[in-house]
Amino acid sequence: MSVFDRYYKKYDSWYDRNRFAYLSELEAVRKVLPRKGTGLEIEVGTGRFAAALGIKTGIDPSKRMIKIAAERGVGTFLGFGENLPFKDSSFDYVLIVITLCFTKNPPQVLKEANRVLKDNGKIIIGIVDEDSFLGRLYKSKKSVFYKKANFFTIGKIADLLKTAGFGRFIFWQTIFKPPDSMKSVHKASKGFGRGGFVVVAGKKEKNDGD
Repeated sequence: MSVFDRYYKKYDSWYDRNRFAYLSELEAVRKVLPRKGTGLEIEVGTGRFAAALGIKTGIDPSKRMIKIAAERGVGTFLGFGENLPFKDSSFDYVLIVITLCFTKNPPQVLKEANRVLKDNGKIIIGIVDEDSFLGRLYKSKKSVFYKKANFFTIGKIADLLKTAGFGRFIFWQTIFKPPDSMKSVHKASKGFGRGGFVVVAGKKEKNDGD
């Protein structure tokens, strides 16, 4: 049993216990989220983001988590981001929040995301920046979730996205103090380097042979 199946209630309750951090993350994602189109969330978890953002489809390997996501109104699929059960060019945008650092093969996940995106489709990645105060905090705390995480710097994420066929990146950042000390929603700002949570958005680039 995976750590997410074992501790799915603990995972889901984090968003209630750290409500302002959660709402700040949602605001940052909304800065780049398309207002229309068909979206997919890879590693949808309990559906906290998909449900709040109006994303109708999600996939995750945890049976217990996707059950909760389904209860929140998300159309769920049991599976892995490395092998998506969707046809080529099925979605206008793909969202991956936090969980890229837990996948076994991040480059393959991004390659699959590119495959299921339509031409000029958008990918949206939300991560805890390894170089940020929050990245250092989570690495030092060794929680049941993050002790096995493979954290990424923004530069590394950009390189992975370029290799997977994405470009034209936009960055937004939020969470400027530890989540459990936040008393209000943190307004998202462009760029990265100060915020612990960073959203990277990019577009699917056409191949020369297209």
